[in-house]
Amino acid sequence: MSANQSPENGAGITYDSQFYTAERLHEMHRSMLFIRRFEEKAGQMYGLKKIGGFCHLCNGQEAVCVGIEEAAQPTDYMLTSYRDHGHILARGSDPTAIMAELLGRAGGIVKGKGGSMHMFDVERNFAGGNGIVGEQVPIGLGFAFASKYKDDGRVTLCFMGDGAINQGAVYESFNMAALWKLPIVFVVENNQYAMGTSLERASSETHLFKRGISFKIPGMRIDGMDVLETERRMSEAIEHARSGQGPMLVEAVTYRYRGHSMSDPATYRTRQEVDEWRSGRDPIARLQGQMIEAGLANDEDFKQRDKDIKKEVAEIAKAAEAMPEPDASELYTDIYNDLIEHAYPYPGRED
Repeated sequence: MSANQSPENGAGITYDSQFYTAERLHEMHRSMLFIRRFEEKAGQMYGLKKIGGFCHLCNGQEAVCVGIEEAAQPTDYMLTSYRDHGHILARGSDPTAIMAELLGRAGGIVKGKGGSMHMFDVERNFAGGNGIVGEQVPIGLGFAFASKYKDDGRVTLCFMGDGAINQGAVYESFNMAALWKLPIVFVVENNQYAMGTSLERASSETHLFKRGISFKIPGMRIDGMDVLETERRMSEAIEHARSGQGPMLVEAVTYRYRGHSMSDPATYRTRQEVDEWRSGRDPIARLQGQMIEAGLANDEDFKQRDKDIKKEVAEIAKAAEAMPEPDASELYTDIYNDLIEHAYPYPGRED
């Protein structure tokens, strides 16, 4: 890594031969920090029993969310599992609507009916937030098939965890994606634990990027704690898929600082292990250090940004909490499409 000046773009950082402007670096840093503080606030509100049900936080995995969003096009489809807050925030969805969804409010991004695990944003081509382990993979296959059929130039980014990759439907999807050379990138967020089971105890082959070999799907392992490496390598994977060469499998090695969910005390790992990842590989601290070294910011700049973001997140939470709960009539909406609704009207339908 080196700091330099580009004639066209001004000051920035050259990282593995790729130039990042100061403006872009600041935006990536801000996005990761916002996700971190948003998740911390969600955890706090869950502890106060303002958020109910399941809640899976992504503290520590911010570089995967932001780096991949930086590499993608806004028109590309994105599907992920139930650890979805960071991905939809990185995609640019309204954070107040996301917080309202966590709180079960009518102003939530899916009207307060999806909760933590089922975020969805049609306008930003974000198709979940899927609660069943591995469910999103065959669904993502359908999105990619549609893109190839319509020749629309889109790539589908389909995320899964290191536990979900052991699901049978995942391998059926790998086979079909390779046969039809679909424009899809499968991303395994390897955060070391499938719920409370370590990777070594759950998978005979722990190099997860190799799982596509028998389907002739090329794979790569990337440092998912480094937002610049994530962006650069994912750009390569996305270009591979977009150019008609078929699917790619990417293993992003990362780590979650919290338990699997808010109900998980994470007693299956040591405090020392968590501290080693936090102190030595934290994605936000890493980018801050790179930017300070390059003379693009100083400690005070980052402290002020953190203060501003905490205030912003607090205001978002306050606004979301003030929203009303969904009306009881919402129980009957968004269930079937219009054709089925007219054939099989639900109770109380006037027509």
